[in-house]
Amino acid sequence: MSNVKTPVRTLEVKDLEDGSVLRVFVEACTEVGNQGRPGLQVHYMGNIVCLEPLMAERLLYQAHKAGGELFLADRSWAVHEDQFVKLFLETGTPPRVRIEIKTRSRSKPLVERFDLPFVREFE
Repeated sequence: MSNVKTPVRTLEVKDLEDGSVLRVFVEACTEVGNQGRPGLQVHYMGNIVCLEPLMAERLLYQAHKAGGELFLADRSWAVHEDQFVKLFLETGTPPRVRIEIKTRSRSKPLVERFDLPFVREFE
């Protein structure tokens, strides 16, 4: 069976200072990772973050130990305080990936959450 990618949502935040746009594209995939199971991919600024079940379970375990959420610093673009694309994993039922996008002209970041129903929650 081949991997079928289904668009979930496209997020766009325009920076009124220079006219640039930060775009984040989220898609559901039928086969990702070594086990070929369903997952999510997050695309932004030439980066692809693959949230496949095995990796997501490991990171959610770390989030659980940290108190409920984990900032994915190595998978985020957070070089500046006033403009960024940050990814977090949140424990809960179901677990979620939280995406925060901020440009210089926005006072608050745009925040969207996407369920990771393919990952089990920790007791």
